Amino acid sequence: MNRKITCVTGSSRGIGKAISESFAAAGYDIVLNCQKDVAAMEQVRQELEETYSIRCFPLAANVSDSQEVLLGFQKVAEEFGEIDVLINNAGISYFGLLSDMTFSQWQQVLNTNLSSAFYCAKQVIPAMVRRKHGRIINISSIWGNCGASYETAYSAAKGGLNTLTKALAKELAPSNIPVNAISCGVIDTEMNAHLSAEERQALVDEIPACRLGTPEEVGQLTLLLAQAPTYLTGQIITMDGGLL
Repeated sequence: MNRKITCVTGSSRGIGKAISESFAAAGYDIVLNCQKDVAAMEQVRQELEETYSIRCFPLAANVSDSQEVLLGFQKVAEEFGEIDVLINNAGISYFGLLSDMTFSQWQQVLNTNLSSAFYCAKQVIPAMVRRKHGRIINISSIWGNCGASYETAYSAAKGGLNTLTKALAKELAPSNIPVNAISCGVIDTEMNAHLSAEERQALVDEIPACRLGTPEEVGQLTLLLAQAPTYLTGQIITMDGGLL
């Protein structure tokens, strides 16, 4: 049985793990990815294969490094198969004043949140264009829509990811390859662990849905996008509980 293959970057935990589970439950084979926590990725692999009887390919690679992406995706193509759905989820944040950031911190945030999407897309696009088949989904943030103080670099990177989504969608539409993004609101993940209980409650009080979003909800929406009509492309779909 030839299943479709989904690659989810940053999938050892949080949103990436939830996305992987949504696709595994729908019968997709999964290329998992992480940079450091290989043990956690291996645990996810075991859980998905045992629960859903699908195949997983663990790809330990730093997707903010173009050479690691090149070599990693070549290995996936040779040993696992061609990717049908690329989900650029890997991301990091920096919380603090822009004036306190070092140059290397700025570059790391941009490379991980924005350049990684370019590096990964560049590897899968040729095969997708050849087959006139494939989808690219970028996991963005509402801070890429409006900006957030103390998260300037993250906001800039996600804003760039939104525009990359729109531009790449125009390039790939003639080849029947939709490119869309999900602009996430405040999702209950480890990325928000720096928030105090008071800060967390203040955020909840501002959200009309009266709660934070869950990684599982992002996973469900990502799967829906992957199965949507191909005429839906170039869209930044905001999922924020009504915040913006």
